[in-house]
Amino acid sequence: MNHYANWSNALKGLFRIGQTTQVLATAGAAWVSGDRPPIPRLLRQTFERLGATYVKLGQFIASSPSLFPADYVNEFQYCLDKTEPLPFATIKAVLEAELQCPLAELFSEIDEIPLASASIAQVHSAKLITGEQVVIKVQKPGVENVLLTDLNFLYFSAVLLERFLPKLKFASLSGIVSEIQACMMEEVDFYKEARNIKQFNEFLKNTGNTQAIAPKVYEHASSMRVLTMERFYGVPLTDLETIRKYTKDPAGTLVNALNTWFSSLMMCESFHADLHAGNLMVLTDGRLGFIDFGIVGRIAPETWSATMQFMEAMNTGDFKLMAESMSVIGMTKRAVDKAALAADLELIYGAATQVDPEAVMSALANDNEINKLMMDIVAVGERHGIRFPRAFALLLKQILYFDRYIRILAPEMNLFDDDRIDFVSMDVNKPKLLH
Repeated sequence: MNHYANWSNALKGLFRIGQTTQVLATAGAAWVSGDRPPIPRLLRQTFERLGATYVKLGQFIASSPSLFPADYVNEFQYCLDKTEPLPFATIKAVLEAELQCPLAELFSEIDEIPLASASIAQVHSAKLITGEQVVIKVQKPGVENVLLTDLNFLYFSAVLLERFLPKLKFASLSGIVSEIQACMMEEVDFYKEARNIKQFNEFLKNTGNTQAIAPKVYEHASSMRVLTMERFYGVPLTDLETIRKYTKDPAGTLVNALNTWFSSLMMCESFHADLHAGNLMVLTDGRLGFIDFGIVGRIAPETWSATMQFMEAMNTGDFKLMAESMSVIGMTKRAVDKAALAADLELIYGAATQVDPEAVMSALANDNEINKLMMDIVAVGERHGIRFPRAFALLLKQILYFDRYIRILAPEMNLFDDDRIDFVSMDVNKPKLLH
């Protein structure tokens, strides 16, 4: 049986490589015939046609300005992770194979029309036979094999490029592919996502935080490729009009979200690293709902402290402190001339911050601006031998999301000057919350 499975997977892998080659050949033929959009756009469109692995790779590029050129980071902001839903018969077959029992033994009803369909999974609402309303996240068949085939193909290609083009700008291309592979394989392991959720809820319990919640996972109806969770009812943190129906203090709700997330950085084993509006909700009872823990980050205490120091220094125009923080955040093999680094930073940002100390932070209202800002920082760092870890970009990206929420729910709030926001809550037993 194992011998047969190995042959089957090998054949599927070869078929997938054939599909990839065909898509690439089609894109190349269009280019030769005169259809020549800018290379970043052509690459993004090709990635979307190639499917799950490459869509996720595009999203990785979009959130990694410390690793990729600005034009590509900006273009891949538009990389779409929405796909046509699979027929419910296909989803039902996955559920029965994974849960190893008739669905009627677990669910009294399942909505055949999905709530969402992305490259890796499809989500359906359902009701357990015990009465709980749930959502079922079902991994699409064959996704894991496709990911492994694609990523091995990319890794082999990266090794060849490094060997035959040793002066390639990204000399550690194969290392980057390895990091991408580790991130993606975590996303297809729903046991890991379930553990992330459990750890977050334990963190909330241990800190006495009753203002936020993550969904309960129903382990008896879950597996490696199926995740059954409590269904939340509410609206995204951007829907101010509806939020006012659920709470009298939208700004206080936002403060609680900030303090919960900041404290999780140090007091939870991982932090939520994808806090777009769809993953951070205000529930009908006024609490905050954190959902979708497929993408998480991990950060050392000294890196987080230096990152917050860096952000505050950027807000106030303290270039010396920015330089000191960068030398702690980044990875370098040589001593950093902090005075020269500070001078370079001032050359880039000096005029703006002298006119308005909040000018740099105000740029966070726009994705392109935050990515340009980050690319400038990365470029300056590289000239001084500093390479930033991806966790730094993930942190800044979440702060970008929170900055948007501030502009919607509490435009008068200053992230670094508001006494209600507790950046050092990781040093005490409980985060600062508003009740």
